[in-house]
Amino acid sequence: MAGGGGGLEKGEPDFQIAPMVDVLLVILIFFMVITSAQVLNIDKTIKLPIAPEAAKKDDTRSEAIINVRWDPVANRSSYNFQDRIYEKGAELVAPIKEAKAYGEKVAASKMGSNQEFRIVIRGDRDVPALFVSHAMNAAAEAGVSDISFSAVNHD
Repeated sequence: MAGGGGGLEKGEPDFQIAPMVDVLLVILIFFMVITSAQVLNIDKTIKLPIAPEAAKKDDTRSEAIINVRWDPVANRSSYNFQDRIYEKGAELVAPIKEAKAYGEKVAASKMGSNQEFRIVIRGDRDVPALFVSHAMNAAAEAGVSDISFSAVNHD
């Protein structure tokens, strides 16, 4: 009793693998792009301070990274934020505000996400604390109250 199609026959639906593969490839590409963008914001020349008891951060939040470099020859600091170099911490306020607005917009688009935008400060271990505090002040002026610091647990 082979039917000509569309009848009331009960049978197993056909499983289509092609749409499933398409969706998985799109998700894979999305995560590769996001991960690559975050890795590009990390300055490899900075030697992070050592904190053996440091806790691992949660990766579920929207965040931006400020790299605080120290030039011992010139005896001055510089701030690298979103691929731009700033000489003074006060110059970071406007770019941080823009990053915060974008980060909150992205977080609002996720269902049930109400987590606060965070700034991660990656300061060189030789940079004086005054210059790290300039980055913190810029984040505070931009309306960011959640600030984390990067460190390593061994040398």
